[in-house]
Amino acid sequence: MQPGSAEGEWREDCAPRRVLEIFATKWTSMVLHTLHVRHDGRARTGVLQRSLPGISKKMLTQTLREMESSGLVTRHVEGTVPPAVEYRLTDLGNRFVEPVELLYEWGRRNADALDQMGSRTTARRV
Repeated sequence: MQPGSAEGEWREDCAPRRVLEIFATKWTSMVLHTLHVRHDGRARTGVLQRSLPGISKKMLTQTLREMESSGLVTRHVEGTVPPAVEYRLTDLGNRFVEPVELLYEWGRRNADALDQMGSRTTARRV
């Protein structure tokens, strides 16, 4: 926000806050990235879980449900026994991949600066 900007620019439903709300959980951006980069926009639940070290089945399911509710992915169930469930990026999900990839690329280019920050109490990396 620029000095002297109207306070209304930061209302609770403003676009920047809504974007940050989508990325409030650490797994949303990682699922978007993984679906896009590693699986061409679609993957089954088990494949996604194996592609995301550190995520529990419960957290992946919760994240995918939230992403489906937000319109970032769609859930497709094949009529096999047992049923095969595949998640696919929607057009909206593909639009959100762009800023995720920019942010991840920035992180790769600035890993040294991130290392200088030290570890956070919530981070697993030491």
